[in-house]
Amino acid sequence: METVHRRKDMGFETGTSEDEWVVVSGNAMGLGTSDDQQELKVEFFSPAEYWTDALPVGNGRLGAMVWGGVQSELLQLNEDTLWTGEPSDYTDPNFATVLPQVRKLVTDGQFAEATTAAKKMTGQPTEVYQPLGDIKLDFGASHKVFDGNSYKRELDLDTAKATVKYVAEGIEFTREVFASHPHQVIAVKISANKTGAVSFTVALDSPLQYESHINGQNQIIMQGQCPGKRAPPQNDVYEVRQGIKFCAILELHISTDAGVVSSIEEKNLKVEGSNWAVLILAASSSYDGPFTNPVDSKKDPVAATSATLNSIKDMAFSELYASHLIDYQQLFHRVSLQISKSSKMSSQNSGTSISSITNGNEDHPSAEMKQNVLSGKISTADRINAFAKDEDPTLVTLLFQYGRYLLISSSRPGTFVSNLQGIWSQKVAPAWDASPHLNINLQMNYWPATSCNLSECQEPLFDLISNLAINGSKTSQVNYKTGGWVTHHVTDIWAKTSPSDGDPVWAVWPMGGAWLCTHLWEHYTYTHDKGFLESKAYPLLKSCVAFLLDWLLEDTKGILVTNPATSPEHQFIAPDGQKASVSFATAMDMAIIREVFSATISAAQVLGSTSDDLISKLKDAEPKLFPPKVSRDGSLMEWEQDFQDPEVQHRHMSHLFGLYPGHTITREATPDLCKAAVNSLLKRGEDGPGWSTVWKASLWARLRDSEHAYRMVKKLITLVDPAHEERFEGGLYANLFTAHPPFQIDANFGFAAAIAEMLVQSDEANLFLLPAFPRDKWPNGCVSGLRAKSHVSVDICWKEGELHKVGLVANNQNLTTRLRYSGMSVTVNLCAGYFHMFNRDLTRVRSVPLTSSEKRSKPSCCIS
Repeated sequence: METVHRRKDMGFETGTSEDEWVVVSGNAMGLGTSDDQQELKVEFFSPAEYWTDALPVGNGRLGAMVWGGVQSELLQLNEDTLWTGEPSDYTDPNFATVLPQVRKLVTDGQFAEATTAAKKMTGQPTEVYQPLGDIKLDFGASHKVFDGNSYKRELDLDTAKATVKYVAEGIEFTREVFASHPHQVIAVKISANKTGAVSFTVALDSPLQYESHINGQNQIIMQGQCPGKRAPPQNDVYEVRQGIKFCAILELHISTDAGVVSSIEEKNLKVEGSNWAVLILAASSSYDGPFTNPVDSKKDPVAATSATLNSIKDMAFSELYASHLIDYQQLFHRVSLQISKSSKMSSQNSGTSISSITNGNEDHPSAEMKQNVLSGKISTADRINAFAKDEDPTLVTLLFQYGRYLLISSSRPGTFVSNLQGIWSQKVAPAWDASPHLNINLQMNYWPATSCNLSECQEPLFDLISNLAINGSKTSQVNYKTGGWVTHHVTDIWAKTSPSDGDPVWAVWPMGGAWLCTHLWEHYTYTHDKGFLESKAYPLLKSCVAFLLDWLLEDTKGILVTNPATSPEHQFIAPDGQKASVSFATAMDMAIIREVFSATISAAQVLGSTSDDLISKLKDAEPKLFPPKVSRDGSLMEWEQDFQDPEVQHRHMSHLFGLYPGHTITREATPDLCKAAVNSLLKRGEDGPGWSTVWKASLWARLRDSEHAYRMVKKLITLVDPAHEERFEGGLYANLFTAHPPFQIDANFGFAAAIAEMLVQSDEANLFLLPAFPRDKWPNGCVSGLRAKSHVSVDICWKEGELHKVGLVANNQNLTTRLRYSGMSVTVNLCAGYFHMFNRDLTRVRSVPLTSSEKRSKPSCCIS
């Protein structure tokens, strides 16, 4: 039996490897017994008062917000293809006549005038994401009075199910809601602990133009359409142009031994005296891709929705739920994270205390909050409110896994991308149209897909990039007179690629497509999926750099620059004292171009295509790109000149793209630029919307500055009052949705990515363990299932602020990497198909085959 010796100065006794090292599901270290697992639940003890109190469920395409009212329940619904509008022409011949004028003004140093002239380069706004409607349940007078102490509403991240429980007239009622991806429905079960106690009426409603009727004995069918252009419907006045059609069917089932179903006015259904009731909601639209006009669509949403329900007509609620669990948990359970302040990881010894809530950052706790605390009922809102004082690490774990939950729930293969609100939106005119914004927000939505082991969830992003390349090639040809493809800072379901309306400070920015292309290469570096690289990524990268090569100009010194160029949404003060936004060679432009050039050259090397003429051009152009520079105050220069900054604490961190999410600024290769990045972060400050907060957390983590990274984590965990959200910058709503405000989902995803970045970082040759974790705040913990580059799975445990053990799996090929931790550096060989275990000194302890049929002797490739 192999013996593992541990240093006694850390309090570890000598033990056997079988005691200390456990392989779970083939590639993960055991993190303790089930009793030790920290519960992952978002909890309330009262019905939702605001939309951001409701609980989100989703299957990638369908979403619902569960309000949990007692007498009347509301499930607000979304379907991800419901948008206003139709395909459009994303070209503007006049653009090409304005472009030379703007360029000349920039070259002449007339930046304010160039900014004014660039307004003629702006275009039209995107179309708008629309809500599907509502399931409305009325439980009648018997539920008007209920036992407030009995009420509980929760979202269990482990099961992706929302549950509501309460007692009315001595009867306990339970509602369960989940969104099934395998069967493409939302399922609701209503039950009671007394026979014949379930009675209610149910209706379907929508803010869009619709009609509904009863079908047979147990179905409500709702049919409608979205506006044909971006204008919300008003009463009976509706845009004549036909928009996307939709259908939702709500099917009702009740117990066979008790209860009666009847219809009301041929629109609503009424249940009386049942033991239980199950509601199944299916929905679909006529959307047939970004290039098919709704009037030409051959898709029949009524037939499609009926077929969905027909496919599960013989399935019980329990069977639907079992299929849902298998599908969801094979994604969600890939990563486990536990953090504790004590040596034993359990929710009993690391959590929110009563004193921390009553003395937390709420100046005047409500009577309801005090009562809940005294009764031991601590809601998630209470935990957020207490975090400023107790810094409960289990809340960090919950928020990390919530980001993964939301990505699984809002982005699956075959769906549209997770938009500015994921898939959850209640308004016909949501903030910023809920459209995907390409100057940080959409990209942040997918930051955790690679490191947090959800690569499949990124497929909708790759589908969108492919569609943008089609429309963007026309925009490039007509607007810019260039090759390749281009897109700007915002898009929609029609794959809009032209500039948006409004100020050039955000609209005149042709780098959206190039930034998206970095995700293609990043996906390959994590998965080593050569088929994906060859068939999908490389063609898109080549077409993207074809535009960039044509777009770049040589200045008088032979340096390649962009002109015009903006730093997203950030103005500067020109030398003549005027505010402007248009100049040339902004730090972000050049960093993105450098990243895409490098990715394309590397992809060509992998595929053996380095002899391509395009690759030769890239290699010639790469050293001529305008380099990053340091300004007089020691920060990274944001524009080509060291302009005065009128808003030094601006929310965007665009000029630090090369540090994160890019890779061209690193501590090892560019220490001076890293120092400038530190100064830039200090200059920007800590305030900002949620997405800015978590971007800063990742930037600090990439610099391996655990203190500042944690400060941004703590900054985000601030409770936002939805009644006065204008008083806040960033923060969390009570249901853990992140705030700009208003709600934007990007920071939920960015938070998960930032935590992963604090725990594991990697490049093609190195794997950094615990590079930025706050050892004094999270002294003990384990993470299992994170991904590093080269398709490596990473498990880490730490004790008393120090690395304890590491488990690695090379998933598809043998490889050599260098492990780095706290000044130590060890080169190791990893055999594919083995779970490799290392101790705190980075010494290999064991290499265990993942399948029992493999030979158990030490593989030759593991001999260092």
